[in-house]
Amino acid sequence: MESNLKAGFLEKWNKYFPGQELPITFYYTDEAGHGEAAAVANEWRCFICDLGKVRNGRPISFSADAVGCGGGKRNLGFEYETGPDFEYFLSCGIPGKLEGIRYKKTPELVRAQYSNQPRFDAPGRNIVFKRWDLLDEADQPEVVIFFARPDILAGLYTLAGFDESAPDTVITPFAAGCGTIVRYPYQELSTDRHRAILGMLDISARVYVPPGVLSFAVTWPKFVRMLDSIEESFLITPSWDKVKSRFGR
Repeated sequence: MESNLKAGFLEKWNKYFPGQELPITFYYTDEAGHGEAAAVANEWRCFICDLGKVRNGRPISFSADAVGCGGGKRNLGFEYETGPDFEYFLSCGIPGKLEGIRYKKTPELVRAQYSNQPRFDAPGRNIVFKRWDLLDEADQPEVVIFFARPDILAGLYTLAGFDESAPDTVITPFAAGCGTIVRYPYQELSTDRHRAILGMLDISARVYVPPGVLSFAVTWPKFVRMLDSIEESFLITPSWDKVKSRFGR
């Protein structure tokens, strides 16, 4: 990644979103050495929990064996099939056999949703996550992910639609937390829309992010367009200054 683009974003972020958490990025690669190799997962753990280390400044590379959740493997493209009785797990369960988490009313609704979901296969053996300030010239980010509170999200949301007429430049698909920051934004790369994804509304993943924080993920091309638009957007107006004045409260 070009060093001037990295520095340019940091300058604008500190100016218009002062004191706010830097975004993280990811890309796929077959190469090792792009970050600390995550350990093999020997027990279940939520992938969002692992990303806390990345948000705190540790570049980490994950292979399929390092992802400790079946849903995580699927949403990162390392696995295609869902687990047995998944449609019951996500809905009403099976009495005496499986407790359902009741995110959908019926197993049929779950089957219908997943039967229409495009297949997603990871284009590399590893997925590398890095915080923005730790990127170097060898890194080629494909998606940028913000973890942010509502005022920050309002700014990102409005900036995402600044150069488009469509009202749905930001979408909120029903998905696991990892699906909204990996699968859905990555699949936008193959479209002509490059919609942003508002996420982290997954009840199971909520406990692994601070209260009041959601995710906002954008493809790299969309992110560059947003960055280029900043200095002519609402961010330079008194309206944003009023919002910005609340950041430290």
